[in-house]
Amino acid sequence: MWLLAAVGTALCFGVNNTLFKWSTSKQLSKTSIQFFFYLVAFILVFSYGILNDSFHFSILSMSIGVIAGVLNANGNIQMTKAFEKGPASITSILIATNAIIPVLAASLFFPESILIIQWIGIGLMLVAAVVVQYQPGSSGNLEYRPWMIRVALSLLSFGSVGILMKMSALEHIQLLDMLLSMYGGGLVYLLFFIGRQSVQLMEIKLSVIVGALSIIGFSCYIFALQTGPASIIFPIISLNCLVVMIAGLFIFKERLRAHQFIGITVALIGLVLTKI
Repeated sequence: MWLLAAVGTALCFGVNNTLFKWSTSKQLSKTSIQFFFYLVAFILVFSYGILNDSFHFSILSMSIGVIAGVLNANGNIQMTKAFEKGPASITSILIATNAIIPVLAASLFFPESILIIQWIGIGLMLVAAVVVQYQPGSSGNLEYRPWMIRVALSLLSFGSVGILMKMSALEHIQLLDMLLSMYGGGLVYLLFFIGRQSVQLMEIKLSVIVGALSIIGFSCYIFALQTGPASIIFPIISLNCLVVMIAGLFIFKERLRAHQFIGITVALIGLVLTKI
């Protein structure tokens, strides 16, 4: 079941990331979408928890949840900004290498070991990250550096969220406690960015879809980590980049250079090896 849960998380996150890319192409406000997505998710989780009397908060659960929510919100914002600077297929693959961070953490700080073949997969993802992001003659390109900065910030944020999710599983934090704290923390964080922006109806509609998929995705995420090995689950979840990559090629009509295609292939091989 943990394998199906991990795959379900990957699908939910992949669809959401594709919707973020689509919203960027339609000039929709990424900040507004993020804010209302967190608001919708917070209301849904809060309503369900109150009706079923399911909350059991503690200082630890609230702290981990709030920090994870802030990091996840920041990761999403940085990712959508990266989509504005570079192609979705490459951006999503690079950000997907955030799996390296929690996998290494699982080996160093949690009671899990990493096989040699999984270390090879991690190495391939690192090599692929260098190959894919290489742009000949990019030294004078003002868009290249901001793109890589956004990718790096998103990667670090999502990788840190993975570590916090594993901590919540080890501490046996209740699912609803974690989700409500996470969405609440992200909501407060986004209040500093929302300002007095005008809101479009399409942004609210998109937020409802993203919020619902986020709840399903994170619920599967936490369940998988509670019942399965984190060193395998994290790379599986990172395969959400395949959904965005396919959308980038077929929906957004993006084209890849030869070395970028090779880099993406190497990254996918690395992701597969880490879950063997």
